[in-house]
Amino acid sequence: MHSDAAAVNFQLNSHLSTLANIHKIYHTLNKLNLTEDVAQDDHQTGTDDIVGPEGMEKFCEDIGVEPENVVMLVLAWKLDAQNMGYFTLQEWLKGMTSLQCDTTEKLRNSLDYLRSLLNEPTNFKLIYRYAFDFAREKDQRSLDINTAKCMLGLLLGKTWSLFPVFHQFLEQSKYKVINKDQWCNVLEFSRTINLDLSNYDEDGAWPVLLDEFVEWYKGKQMT
Repeated sequence: MHSDAAAVNFQLNSHLSTLANIHKIYHTLNKLNLTEDVAQDDHQTGTDDIVGPEGMEKFCEDIGVEPENVVMLVLAWKLDAQNMGYFTLQEWLKGMTSLQCDTTEKLRNSLDYLRSLLNEPTNFKLIYRYAFDFAREKDQRSLDINTAKCMLGLLLGKTWSLFPVFHQFLEQSKYKVINKDQWCNVLEFSRTINLDLSNYDEDGAWPVLLDEFVEWYKGKQMT
């Protein structure tokens, strides 16, 4: 951990080992009104400092939430983070400025606000779509099925009554990945289709994945 004096004089390209360092550095830069300059310099040099899984774990301890809590996904969306489990310094500074948080305490006090964003349909849809790109491997266009199930559980598990059955369907299905069209249509399905599937149009523009789920579920109910 750097002393306050060292933090004031730290080198912009030095690497940060924990999020605690970023807390102190951001607070110092904010007081010195240097955050914008740092972001620009970072962009120009291409040497973003990165907080990895260990730093993220420390951060979650600091704000009192579990890493798998959905509020962490909302925070990542607010920071426009590009890689799950990692924050760059530039993402952190931009996001914390947007949230007007320059201390851990202020961010902790913002958690209820971040959670509330999930209750607004437009924001939820944006967060849901963001989650697909955030969670996928960047060299892949689709999301592997295990990650997809976890993310769907995080986003829909408590609000979509059919989710447990859909999860069961995915467990026994042939699908190894889910593409973005399928991902987006699952949300639309969860919002518009009755629990008894009575308004599902098999001739509609739903992806085959959902046609197969409906067929499987109806067959399951008949047995």
